Amino acid sequence: MEAVTWTLDRPPTINDVARLAHVSKKTVSRVINQSPFVNEETRTIINGIIEQIGYVPSPQARGLAFQRSFLLGLVYDNPNAQFIVNIQEGVLAACRLAGFELVVHPCDQKSPHFLNDAKQFVQRQNLDGVIVVPPASENPQLVEVLRDLGCRYVRLSAVSLDEAANMVVYNDRQGAAEVAEHLAALGHRDIGFIAGPSRHRSAHERRESFVSALKSHGITLRPEMVEEGAYTFESGEVCATRLLTREPRPTAIFASNDEMAAGVYKTAQRLGISIPRDLTIVGFDDSPIATRLWPSLTTVRLPAKDLGRLAAEKLIIRISSDEEEGHTATGVVSRMVVRESSVPPRG
Repeated sequence: MEAVTWTLDRPPTINDVARLAHVSKKTVSRVINQSPFVNEETRTIINGIIEQIGYVPSPQARGLAFQRSFLLGLVYDNPNAQFIVNIQEGVLAACRLAGFELVVHPCDQKSPHFLNDAKQFVQRQNLDGVIVVPPASENPQLVEVLRDLGCRYVRLSAVSLDEAANMVVYNDRQGAAEVAEHLAALGHRDIGFIAGPSRHRSAHERRESFVSALKSHGITLRPEMVEEGAYTFESGEVCATRLLTREPRPTAIFASNDEMAAGVYKTAQRLGISIPRDLTIVGFDDSPIATRLWPSLTTVRLPAKDLGRLAAEKLIIRISSDEEEGHTATGVVSRMVVRESSVPPRG
């Protein structure tokens, strides 16, 4: 490609890029928005011209030209702060590449104003699309609100709840089954389980898979060894206190997320129970706290940043193209990471 020099005494526009590249303004827009529906030769030429003349997309001009806000919304009702932070980082990474911005909307599904607040959020911000995080993503009424508004959306969930174009699915069953396999292989039989809140689909997926995988090894998860937490550190403490003051005491506890697993650590220390000598602990998520605890926590890696990035990329492609792209299923698999907190039971 020949070198291009910008000599006019005004900033270059998208029309200038299109003229110099001999393409339409829409093609330039697709390159700026990282759309896959541009051939590589054209993409290289356009990116080269953008760099050479120093073109910087103007959010206001883009909005006027394409009748879009270039804003994505993130709607969540989730007590696990680290999970939300990781999702948000992934979404932001995709937004930066495509020239979009992110607006977040924490909500409370128990509030009588929940649906109206969500509707006003989308309308007030003039959002191009919304990413919905569980458990809000599992609310059919919220989805109907988004559909009625004509707002594109992507739902994150442990199971498929919608058309493939609207879903990014993470497989919790695989990770929970690996935990059961790991504990059985170590020789644990007296196993405690701290489930997530029943309103979360992920809590059911993790529990059902864990119980089923234990059964395949001839191990029954006794009802008195199961407690329901809230995906919070404090609920992990409370549930662990109940489990660790029972007789016989479990030799291993699987907590359905790392925050609750950290609560188990605190309770074990308070009760004088050594980890992992007296108690094996396994978590779920592989959040940063897993490697900051001592001993480091065996857990299941749920790539939340990848979930956020995939959801944003899928949504941006659909927003940026004339057709409804992105109809293929998208998802990630959770896998186990073995660290220092899991060993065979004493004796």
